[in-house]
Amino acid sequence: MYAIALVAAVAIFVPGPRSPWWEILFQVPIGPSCGAAILVGIRGLPRAERVPWWFLTAAVLCTCTAPLPDQLGTDWFPGDGPDIADYLFLAFYPLMATGLTLMLRTLHRRTDWAALVDALTVTVGIGLLAWVYAIEPAWRDSAGGSPLSRLVTVAYPVADLALLALTILLLRSSGRRAPFWIGVSLGGYLTGDCAWVLLFTLNSDWGQLWWTGRLINALYMLSLLVLALAAARPDFRDHGTGAAAVSRLSLPQLTLLTGAVLISPVLLVAQDIAGRVEDAIAIAIGSAIMFLLVVTRMAQLLKQAERQQQAVHELSRRDELTGLPNRRAWTDELPRILERARADHTPVAIAMIDLDRFKLFNDRYGHPAGDRLLKEATAAWHSALRRSDVLARYGGEEFIAVLPGVDVSQAIVVLERLRLVTPQDQTFSAGVATWDGTETSDQLIARADLALYAAKNAGRDRICDAAALPTARL
Repeated sequence: MYAIALVAAVAIFVPGPRSPWWEILFQVPIGPSCGAAILVGIRGLPRAERVPWWFLTAAVLCTCTAPLPDQLGTDWFPGDGPDIADYLFLAFYPLMATGLTLMLRTLHRRTDWAALVDALTVTVGIGLLAWVYAIEPAWRDSAGGSPLSRLVTVAYPVADLALLALTILLLRSSGRRAPFWIGVSLGGYLTGDCAWVLLFTLNSDWGQLWWTGRLINALYMLSLLVLALAAARPDFRDHGTGAAAVSRLSLPQLTLLTGAVLISPVLLVAQDIAGRVEDAIAIAIGSAIMFLLVVTRMAQLLKQAERQQQAVHELSRRDELTGLPNRRAWTDELPRILERARADHTPVAIAMIDLDRFKLFNDRYGHPAGDRLLKEATAAWHSALRRSDVLARYGGEEFIAVLPGVDVSQAIVVLERLRLVTPQDQTFSAGVATWDGTETSDQLIARADLALYAAKNAGRDRICDAAALPTARL
């Protein structure tokens, strides 16, 4: 109902009579009503999340109070300097910026450097436009009044650029509570500011038309309405999934960044066609800054790609259920261990371990219980092994362990220790083989596998030495 009432008020405001009191009647009450809606809407939030909204509420009250002295022509500061309305309008920006900064801190405990680079890239590009068409001409215009008056004129676009950067950071926030609608509200407000600059740049007479001011003021009012709804409605406040990760750029993000980077060459071409390149230094500086930002972004993407590649590599060599190295990792690691043993002239033993009657266990207790047994058993075995030993999942309920620096008798002692810590009264069969210094890793594994099958055929729950088999060498 609140939203419907305010939208209806804006709809009535636009075609209304040209009167200062009409402007005051509709614009000034927006502040208290939006502020009240915000304060009511954030009552259930934790204090840390309410504080940013307090600053946003103060910003809304300032910008909605400013039309009162502006329309009445109240001037508390005689001369050609800024009046009270300017100070109220300008107060909106630091209050809003403070609130947005605090909100970003609640969303991110760490600085999102990728989002910061994106925000700076867009801000520098649009800032170059603002410098060429608004900031530099206003500051250079001696007819613009005193230095203080010109400083106030310049402060508006500069403050807009600061809010633009913060808005982009908000829209790049990740997580369910990304304040999408706050970004929409600020986007509408900044669009109104840009419209003023654009009108006066293209034709100063257009900026003096009362109906253009009326439409832009209506846009401001609707923007503040969206801000109030973002606080008052939980479904609005929690909306938004945030932006993609550092390594991913969505099409809208890429389009926005591309457009920002192209601003400087387009400006240069436009001024060259006009026959006067008046802002060469500004364009060069802006281009250099954006070039450095693009290089920084590329470095971030490459670094993230390397991290992801490393993570994928690790995952491909790790068993998902137990967290142990998988067969692929084992196949890569065993030859290296054997080469070290050859160089150091030390023995190496490997053991094939198979949980007894695991299929029966699965059928009786279910596959989730079987998975738990595998995880508990491997965790217990891993804790009983030395740091230099390697335990891997070979497949199903079969595991393989490499024991550097031990002979067969020592390996059997280690395996007996593993039998004692096997959980849920489960037993296992194992086959042990000691490397002879010449055989390949596949031959060594094959001998241990034969010893394992010999242990299982002998009745399970035992350890068999490959050297004791009739075929001790394949």
